[in-house]
Amino acid sequence: MEGISLILAIVVITALAFDFTNGFHDTANAMATTISTGALKPKIAVAMSAVLNLVGAFLSVEVANTISKGLVDESGIRPEVIFAALVGAILWNLLTWLVGLPSSSSHALMGGLIGATVASAGFGAVHGDVLVTKVLIPAIAAPLVAGIAAMIATRLTYTLGKKADGKAAAKGYRAGQIASAGLVSLAHGTNDAQKTMGIITLALVAGGTLAPDSDPPMWVILSAGIAIALGTYLGGWRIIRTMGKGLTDLQPQQGFAAQTSAATVILASSHLGFSLSTTHSCSGAVMGAGLGRKGGVVRWSTATRMFVAWGLTLPAAALVGALAELVTGFGDWGTALVAVFLVASSFAIWKISRRQVVDHTNVNDVDEAESPGVVTTAMAAVTPPPTAAAAEELAATIPAPAGAVDPDPKPTQAAV
Repeated sequence: MEGISLILAIVVITALAFDFTNGFHDTANAMATTISTGALKPKIAVAMSAVLNLVGAFLSVEVANTISKGLVDESGIRPEVIFAALVGAILWNLLTWLVGLPSSSSHALMGGLIGATVASAGFGAVHGDVLVTKVLIPAIAAPLVAGIAAMIATRLTYTLGKKADGKAAAKGYRAGQIASAGLVSLAHGTNDAQKTMGIITLALVAGGTLAPDSDPPMWVILSAGIAIALGTYLGGWRIIRTMGKGLTDLQPQQGFAAQTSAATVILASSHLGFSLSTTHSCSGAVMGAGLGRKGGVVRWSTATRMFVAWGLTLPAAALVGALAELVTGFGDWGTALVAVFLVASSFAIWKISRRQVVDHTNVNDVDEAESPGVVTTAMAAVTPPPTAAAAEELAATIPAPAGAVDPDPKPTQAAV
């Protein structure tokens, strides 16, 4: 029994460590567009997001129940299996953070859990119907729905705001963008913090501490909320740079449309108990907003790398989780070996990241411009040219390069 208590403690601590990485990995989902458009300063943005993530953790337990009760068979799970699953999820989160790619922490967790469960109890212990209906289908549908909604919202926003004063409209949209970013942060806490609650609850059931089909205890909800809030405040600056500047160049109108669309999709999925990836929803919304503005550019080479990471997340985390479970099967020394490997690998990734630091001081810097790409060029070819008024409005938003000379200077009073 003492050994069970020890392994449960290790699982809970590791789960909270995953929740922490989930926080800084997904900060970009809520705040990348707000930071990139200048609506909020970087440190203020992540602080606001952290508080709302904590609040959102208390709003629902539907997603937690999907993971703890629905995805795998509780009777075939040991605490060591949960530990192995978390190892796969944490390492994938850290690797994708290192290269600045916004992949799904949710899918990393579920991939690790599936791989470890299969290695321990076989394929029969995984509920395939739940995996398809509440994980895989939402993974494909979420970015499409959020992207289409954001594209329509962006076009509608520009259409309705054509006659509005430019500066006043931009100020209003920045205020709206802050509100919508807060909504995304709240939705993220409601959806993502629950995944850690679910995994801890599953471990407690596996260890005999909770009865099967139990809801997460209050201390689990509180600790998961605090862990994800602390990770959010740390700020995943590498991924914020990719989401805010690497995919497209956003104006306040687009940022508002993207965040509102993503928040709507995430909150609806949380209510239905779908273990949705907030990363997929927000990334799809950002790309949709980029395509929604005339002259907008989506950098498809960055998007392609992101899509590849999405496709690899479940199998890669599952493979690491399965290997970790096989090692923990050798007993306490196997579990200790996996724990040492996790700590050493995490430290090595952190050391590599220090070679090129990205933080709140340089998060909006872009190293080099990227060509629009074939898809954007093709879309531009079939898009009607903007009116003269729209062209002037677009030109007004683009600052003149340093040292540029006005080709048609207006005479000064003195010259007259």
